[in-house]
Amino acid sequence: MTNPVNKRRSFLANGAAALIGAGLVSRAGAAGLPEAPLQSSASTAPPLMPPNGRPYNPVVTLNGWSLPWRMKDGVKEFHLVAEPVVREIAPGMYAKMWGYNGQSPGPTIEVVEGDRVRIFVTNKLPEHTSVHWHGQILPSGMDGVSGLSQPSIQPGKTFVYEFVARHAGTFMYHPHADEMVQMAMGMMGFWVTHPKDPRQHAVDRDFVFLLSSYDIEPGSMVPKVNTMTDFNIWTFNSRAFPGIDPLIVRQGDRVRIRAGNLTMTNHPLHIHGHKFEVTGTDGGWVPPTARWPEVTTDVAVGQMRAIEFIADNPGDWAFHCHKSHHTMNAMGHDVPNLIGVDHSGIAQKINKLVPGYMVMGDKGGSMAGMEMEIPENTLPMMTGTGPYGDLEMGGMFTVMKVRPEQKRGDYTDPGWYKAPKGTTAYEWTGELPPAVNAPNKPAPDGVKPVEVIRDKDGGHKHH
Repeated sequence: MTNPVNKRRSFLANGAAALIGAGLVSRAGAAGLPEAPLQSSASTAPPLMPPNGRPYNPVVTLNGWSLPWRMKDGVKEFHLVAEPVVREIAPGMYAKMWGYNGQSPGPTIEVVEGDRVRIFVTNKLPEHTSVHWHGQILPSGMDGVSGLSQPSIQPGKTFVYEFVARHAGTFMYHPHADEMVQMAMGMMGFWVTHPKDPRQHAVDRDFVFLLSSYDIEPGSMVPKVNTMTDFNIWTFNSRAFPGIDPLIVRQGDRVRIRAGNLTMTNHPLHIHGHKFEVTGTDGGWVPPTARWPEVTTDVAVGQMRAIEFIADNPGDWAFHCHKSHHTMNAMGHDVPNLIGVDHSGIAQKINKLVPGYMVMGDKGGSMAGMEMEIPENTLPMMTGTGPYGDLEMGGMFTVMKVRPEQKRGDYTDPGWYKAPKGTTAYEWTGELPPAVNAPNKPAPDGVKPVEVIRDKDGGHKHH
């Protein structure tokens, strides 16, 4: 089997540069294209320390990586390859998607404010594409809107984008060609422009990821591209919990989390155990006088948000979208609500015809512990385990692990938090206080009052 990296090198050596338009060759020079590194792993890569060019404090892309570059005549040159990819959404589930350089989302591009940047984009998709540099202030002809500011990049062709990264901040890149299809297939990436002075807006840990959603039928591998609202896979960087890596943090660190939203709906991102301030948007940095404390911030469609806080509270803390359906996997939208319906007798009859049939949802309860057969290449709706049992989460959910012993720059997973004695919720086995009846008030017209009767075990029955 041909090594895909060697195959790409052979492709480049055999004249891919000749595919570039003549007007662009003169600007790019005739030295050939820079390497187009590949990434096949879905794990979080360590930060890419700047090997050349002006220094900066690198970011960590959650379940992703940053794209290396080369310096040529004072210009930072990158090479993106738009191509079909296979992305592991979580262990046990893979999706056939479109992305860049072997992954969806594509690699994060990191530059410094004032850098002249040159990006070669090679199209290995079965249709035309383009790249829009979301939020960048640049010449119209470099904006990447197919048919408006440039011709489409046809299959097998390479285009060059060149501009100065004028403003420090948080940005994205994605197609503006057959956009609904290509973004539904996973074509997107993160862009960070660092400030000229590395001391400006400096933090100890800087995490980035994109919010994306897909409609993938259980048992299939290809996202549906015509879905408008009913998505069933909700992801951070095209990964669903429990496949999303934790955020590893040292106690006392100043932490920044940058998120961009390329889904069809908003996402209220919520962190436990800490409060934060929104310090940046895709329009730039928020002045300190305009910030206020939050524990949840809503990220609308097409927006970027950067939040910052001091990780001063050790422990394992949930970080997730606060829309409950967005922390579930492979959701079905046509399941009736059966809470309060006793269908155990029916279940016995169905079991004679369908062995293994299970009663679901008559008491609410959890699906995490149910041992149900599911189609191949899909995920349970709620899954994952923690130190105390089932986590019952999926989708846009991960854990921030704050540890006092974590070394500066160390992103190694320290395992589960060992809470000091007396700081964990526990079962009460003592005597319960007597029930106190509320004062009687007349019920509204047409509403029958609820009679509460304590049963012999101390519980309640409602009539």
